Amino acid sequence: MAVTATDAIHPRFAKKPLFYSIGLKIALVQLSVGKDKSKNVAQAVKKIHQAKAKGAQLVALPECFNSPYGTKYFNDYAEEVPLGETSRALSQAAAEAGVCVVGGTVPERCGDKLYNTCTVWDINGKLIAKHRKMHLFDIDIPNKITFKESEVLSPGNELTIFECNGVKVGLGICYDLRFQEMAHLMAKEGCGLLIYPGAFNMTTGPKHWELLGRARATDQQLWVALVSPARDANAEYVAWGHTTLIDPWGAVVAKLDEKEDTLVHTVDLSMVEDVRNSIPIRLQRRTDIYDTVRKS
Repeated sequence: MAVTATDAIHPRFAKKPLFYSIGLKIALVQLSVGKDKSKNVAQAVKKIHQAKAKGAQLVALPECFNSPYGTKYFNDYAEEVPLGETSRALSQAAAEAGVCVVGGTVPERCGDKLYNTCTVWDINGKLIAKHRKMHLFDIDIPNKITFKESEVLSPGNELTIFECNGVKVGLGICYDLRFQEMAHLMAKEGCGLLIYPGAFNMTTGPKHWELLGRARATDQQLWVALVSPARDANAEYVAWGHTTLIDPWGAVVAKLDEKEDTLVHTVDLSMVEDVRNSIPIRLQRRTDIYDTVRKS
């Protein structure tokens, strides 16, 4: 688990996180997603149990795993959290398998608003975290892709951190990956692993999916997991796939192709402190000149 120690090199250097030698076995599930919600959810539950059988302690699902990705679908597929059928299924699966489940994302209905929301369930099936996508995907790349989530969705306003087996884990969703300030604040609060369920497309995926994941891992010196849906070439929105795990050196240690599959790997948290000791950028930031701060 994370503890703190004061670095004695210079008095202006703040405290830094230290990690014991912790191995966390994670499974990143790249699901095929269709228009049948019940079928999508049933497949996710099946994959959770299969991942547990492979020794996973944490299972992460992709963005919009119970719904096609598209603004015209969000309202029809939206559910309340934690009362909806998808939440109930994830809670039951987490409890039955005895594994922490990062529930990708689902369209969440709250009053008259819709959110793109990731839920986290502990080994007892209890909801321990909920992250609403903070940065909405509003882009226009001429002759390539135009998409505006804000036509339907509202943004979340909170950073989300939870703990699994003594490891602090930070959550972001897809477009959140582009905002390093968010990652920096989660790292600053002790996270050794960031998980981003995301559905990058065939334009941004090849260009930026791995690049941004490696950038966040490198600049924050921690593990980054990117979890995509599988690619369906016949869908209206075609996901890039290539679920990827990146270590604190910024190296890709495991990656899937575009098809449905599960990536299982043990995350060595001792690497986080090794890298941070070797290249001590946390201690060298000029916070007398610049800083990134969390606003309540």
